[in-house]
Amino acid sequence: MQKNPGKILIVDDDEDVRQAACLFLRQHVSVVDAEKDPDKIPTLLNQENYDVILLDMNFTQDVTSGREGFHWLQKILEIDPSAVVILITAYGDVEMAVRAIKEGATDFVMKPWQNEKLLATVNAALHLRDSRIEVENLKTKQKRLSADLDQPFHHFIGQSSAIQKVFHMVHKVAKTDANVLILGENGTGKELVARELHRRSLRTDEVFIGVDMGAISETLFESELFGHVKGAFTDAKEDRAGRFEIANKGTLFLDEIGNLPLPMQSKLLAVLQNREVIRLGSNKPRPIDIRLICASNMPVHEMVKKNEFRQDLLYRINTVEIHLPALRERLEDIPLLVEHFLEMYCKKYQMPLKRIQESTLKKLMRYLWPGNVRELQHAIERAVIMSDSPSLKPTDIFFSVEKSKEDTMPFEDFHLDSIEKWVIRKALKKHAGNISKTAEELGLTRTSLYRRMQKHDL
Repeated sequence: MQKNPGKILIVDDDEDVRQAACLFLRQHVSVVDAEKDPDKIPTLLNQENYDVILLDMNFTQDVTSGREGFHWLQKILEIDPSAVVILITAYGDVEMAVRAIKEGATDFVMKPWQNEKLLATVNAALHLRDSRIEVENLKTKQKRLSADLDQPFHHFIGQSSAIQKVFHMVHKVAKTDANVLILGENGTGKELVARELHRRSLRTDEVFIGVDMGAISETLFESELFGHVKGAFTDAKEDRAGRFEIANKGTLFLDEIGNLPLPMQSKLLAVLQNREVIRLGSNKPRPIDIRLICASNMPVHEMVKKNEFRQDLLYRINTVEIHLPALRERLEDIPLLVEHFLEMYCKKYQMPLKRIQESTLKKLMRYLWPGNVRELQHAIERAVIMSDSPSLKPTDIFFSVEKSKEDTMPFEDFHLDSIEKWVIRKALKKHAGNISKTAEELGLTRTSLYRRMQKHDL
């Protein structure tokens, strides 16, 4: 029979109890130490990491009140807050043992014990210790990750006034529990903002659960979000918590909420209003405590007017709205973003840090970026992989949609000078720079065309 690799400490001043427990438990557990003097507990715990401690409630100094047991229980938990303590108590002291459990003990066994009962209690305690260690490790990893990311708006880069407004909004809203709706085109960084809101919130030590609402079918909607009980439908072979329950005490991020059909919107609204979920196949309500963040790339306010999105649901989710600018609306941030992505991907692919040529940067600045920051990120990653040069040339940049600002009317810019510049540039490009043909098509003399070209720095 394979022994459990755990370590157990037995503290009891009764030699018969110590010997009986040691003889039996050493058949099942790798390390079993025993000590009669409780004053040695601090030294023992500093020398060894015990998974389970069996602690007598009464020692010879005070044989009936259990006062010493409570004292040493407190000491053990001060030294190791995740310690798993099983109390050894005489028959008739159950009330005292229950009080001790309320103060931090894990379980108790009564003398004289049955070996099977003692082993079951110890095994359960060993599993609990493993779980506590795993939780502590996860918390430590999360704290280290948070420390690594502990710079304002990590991976959310920009100095433009448009993005600074977003930073200001996040700073104002994060510490509250207000529901937030993030609006913006695909690739603008809606999930990054949601995660930043969570990281700066009072729930930062709890979970962040993201759900792509556009990817959930109507048939799975209730099961995925609200959970189900065993037998609720054909494949429901066990009880399962939904995303709302999993996110309890933390943040729930519902991405692309504009894709949600009206029947599902109604069910979602009911949960948000009642602050409770009912698993599919059950009638038992379960309270939920979440911070809700939603996002959409769709014009939800226009959808309300067209009866495609419930107005009462919109009111429920958009206590605060954050609008993310498209990359074309903050082109001055492109150099910073490019520098960041170059460093990221050169490090990822173990390459020397590449530079970017000025002409390449100008090419990036002329493009309209329909895919926003995500498209820029992919363009730089591809260029880093494919380029053999220490610096990225214009030919290293590939656009998924070959359309630049030169080929498109300036976005929402109807100033006559801007339109004139665009028309002249298009005509020059069409005639490969031939001044005579360009002037003829524009209905200008060569002199007038030269004058306008000089005016627009063409």
